[in-house]
Amino acid sequence: MMNKKIIASLITLLSFMNTIAQQKDTVKLLKEIIVTGYKTVNGVGHLLEIKDGIIYAGRKNEVIIVDSLDANKAINNTRQILGRIPGLNIVETESSGFTANGIATRGLNPTQSIEMNTRQNGYNISADVYGYNEAYYIPPMEAVKRIEMVRGASSLQFGAQFGGLVNYITEDAPKDKPFQFISSQTGGSFGMFNSFNSIGGNYKKISYYCFLQYRNMDGERPNSQQWQLSGFGKIRYTPSSKINIGIEYSLLRNRIQMPGGLSDSLFDASPKASIRSRNWLKSPWNILSGSINLNPTENTTITLKTTYIFSNRSLIWRNEDGGASALDIIDPATNQYVPREVESEDMHSIATEARLSTSYKLGNNSSTLAGGIRFTYAWFNREEGGEGTTNSDFDLSITGDWEKKLNFTTTNIAPFVENIFRMGNKFTVTPGIRFEYLKSTADGYVIDDIYKITIDKSKNRQFLLTGIGIEYKPTSNSGIYGNISQAYRPIDYNQQQPFGVTAKIDQNLKDAFGFNSDLGYRTIIKNYLNVDASLFYLAYNNRIGEVVKIDPATGLDYAYRTNIANSVHKGLETYIEFNILKFLNQRSKQGLSIFNSFAYINAKYTSGEYKGNRVEAAAKEIERVGVIYNNKHLSATCQVNYVGDAFGDATNVKISDNPVAGHIPAYTVLDFSTTYKINNYAIKCGVNNLADQSYFTRRTDEYPGPGIIPAIGRSFYLGLSAKF
Repeated sequence: MMNKKIIASLITLLSFMNTIAQQKDTVKLLKEIIVTGYKTVNGVGHLLEIKDGIIYAGRKNEVIIVDSLDANKAINNTRQILGRIPGLNIVETESSGFTANGIATRGLNPTQSIEMNTRQNGYNISADVYGYNEAYYIPPMEAVKRIEMVRGASSLQFGAQFGGLVNYITEDAPKDKPFQFISSQTGGSFGMFNSFNSIGGNYKKISYYCFLQYRNMDGERPNSQQWQLSGFGKIRYTPSSKINIGIEYSLLRNRIQMPGGLSDSLFDASPKASIRSRNWLKSPWNILSGSINLNPTENTTITLKTTYIFSNRSLIWRNEDGGASALDIIDPATNQYVPREVESEDMHSIATEARLSTSYKLGNNSSTLAGGIRFTYAWFNREEGGEGTTNSDFDLSITGDWEKKLNFTTTNIAPFVENIFRMGNKFTVTPGIRFEYLKSTADGYVIDDIYKITIDKSKNRQFLLTGIGIEYKPTSNSGIYGNISQAYRPIDYNQQQPFGVTAKIDQNLKDAFGFNSDLGYRTIIKNYLNVDASLFYLAYNNRIGEVVKIDPATGLDYAYRTNIANSVHKGLETYIEFNILKFLNQRSKQGLSIFNSFAYINAKYTSGEYKGNRVEAAAKEIERVGVIYNNKHLSATCQVNYVGDAFGDATNVKISDNPVAGHIPAYTVLDFSTTYKINNYAIKCGVNNLADQSYFTRRTDEYPGPGIIPAIGRSFYLGLSAKF
């Protein structure tokens, strides 16, 4: 009997062990899931409601995963990298004296992204967000992981700009690797050579990432040689899951020869011509940032970032006297060139931004509160009108004294708070408020003919920004959103004092104010369809711009900077991308996508002398259409870019002797790029402006012109990258 029980027990045990073995054989390892905070199709999509303690619910926003793009990243080709953002207007002046192409949306001024809040890893990288908000530095696109853009409703969280936020997020240290080395070498037309190298890794509780980029170009036009060195390093220490501490440093060193601008007749004769050979610029940039991130509870985050920018812009040039047609030639009487003019600007700013985000229960729903405070102090020293040498090289030495020596400061304190109120699982309401205190000072002197005028000014402002956003999400991947937020733009340093001597300034300038609003629908369906369509309305009161006036004493045209009038910018922004092969077969290892980024922008003055005229630089239609093919190893993108016509000033004149006034014709540009990857290696090649279209995107009355700044013609590139 006992033997029977033992045998029965053994049989039961063997049966159990066999069951366990069978279960073990059927165990499957699940793919790792990483919560990224954004949803994309083919690398373009939108941010979730909350990311890194910042609220995006109810806002028009886009996110671009840079590594997914076929583009000429070696020269930061903006229309290929950011071109899928609807309505993005780009001034292509990087080859003529700027270190980065400027951007804007909704008919705003794109010059050096002056209407945008430009950030890297969440902190500002322009010299002074209110006093001198010009982007001389952006990180190389080979080092950028993603780009986040939020339209005008970002004013409550980030500051009062009309244009919204653009945030360049750099690459991180590779996970689970103590060391990784990436190298990319690219050559191209007009003597272009770009070398990008990075290292990164994780060791215990410390992670690090660094890159160094060197780029040199001879340029398509004569007198366009430039080189730049960009560097970046960050170290992050994570002692526990509730705290991490980091420090970052960015640098830019460069030297740019500026070929100058062209008159209409010179551009029509030869857009590749240059009549300036002695114009040079450098803009060394330094950004030091430290941060602490705390997660005291599962539902609460606290961040503190402090940033110090210490930078400079110096140039020597044959200035704008005589306009774009004035030749820079040797004077027969002296057998020398005329002395050049030297300008120098030192820029410093310290900014500290503290943020708190916490989720809490309100009734049966979870709500989220996000707020903080920003403190900034910036000081800016400008020296102009120094008489330089008669030489042609890069020589900043002067004889005598400066014609202008000015010191500016900006103090800004801005507390802000927003709250997501959830009403069920599908509907959110997000009101917000931001208070801004702003103090500006200016002192120094200006020598006007034979008189030395002393300047000592100070101005305080306090203004309140309010807004609200709503979003209804019928599904987890779609939403109807709407928002309205106030915006404000104070007078900056350049508007107070003209750079150079061509423009004249209204001494009674007022700050601009207004609001942004959106109403849209977006959806992402699986991995084959991405749609975002919206209407917008932007009111811009006391808009500062330039008009052409006639000097009664000389009978000559001159540019006059003033509060022109109120303007209204309204229209439609749509983005749609459809992957045909993924639609037909969800498991397809290949993709064939068609995308269309389109915007219609009706930006006009609604009051004043120029009522009914179009706002300067505001193209009515901007459309970019592309085809993307990709498989495991190969990807290729062909993109057609169409930008409608615009005008250089508020008078909307088509022809003028003044270099800033006149017509900016519509243009169409074709770009093609492809990438082939195998294991840890990649070959990249492409052609920009395939049809060799002659066009321009900007007229300028001063630096780096004056006159028309031509865009680059057909160019090729070929690169090789490797990861170790």
